[in-house]
Amino acid sequence: MAKGKNYKDAAAKVEVGKFYETADAVNLVKDAAFAKFDETVEVSVKLNIKKSHSIRDTVSLPYQFTAEKKILVFAKGEKAKEAEEAGAAYVGDEDLVAKIKDGWLDFDICVATPDMMREVGKLGPVLGRRGLMPNPKTRTVTMDIKGALAELKQGRVEYRADKTGVVHLAVGKVSMDAASIAENYDVFISDLKKKRPSDVKGDFIKSIALSSTMGPGVKVAVKE
Repeated sequence: MAKGKNYKDAAAKVEVGKFYETADAVNLVKDAAFAKFDETVEVSVKLNIKKSHSIRDTVSLPYQFTAEKKILVFAKGEKAKEAEEAGAAYVGDEDLVAKIKDGWLDFDICVATPDMMREVGKLGPVLGRRGLMPNPKTRTVTMDIKGALAELKQGRVEYRADKTGVVHLAVGKVSMDAASIAENYDVFISDLKKKRPSDVKGDFIKSIALSSTMGPGVKVAVKE
């Protein structure tokens, strides 16, 4: 697909083959953004992993840039009350399971207590393909409902490697100051490095690129 003039002008600002330091890369992404809306800044990381490796976790970014998400909690009794007091948008058990089976999906994140997972597991075909299924790895299956909701409201976001071994994560908006975007980026990369499988040989991170929604990719220097 042919690129428009605005994209070509933006791409011309990026030196071909150059790997930029984080601060320089962020500033370049901001400078190269040309859309009339506030573009999202995304980092894409290519990992040296096997198909058998599962890279999936959550990270709390220090600077927020998205609207508050609607959190649904599957819980009963005291834990349901805890969820309501912690500010969950929706709280329920089998009633919510039935509602979702009927096609309702007006929420952004799901949290569940362990005892609810037998029922919630029936929603696998619906929640799974949308990346909404509660999971112990991302601390969305927990008895600490209050703590989980507090972290999610503060900006804890999930990331995972796709089938090609690439992790994508939004780390800011073009309208943010460069230092805030860079700090979000550093926190994410630092957390991701901790997920290196023990049997990986050579570098864990093969390449990193930053880009805005419509802008060109900017290669970032990888520091293992």
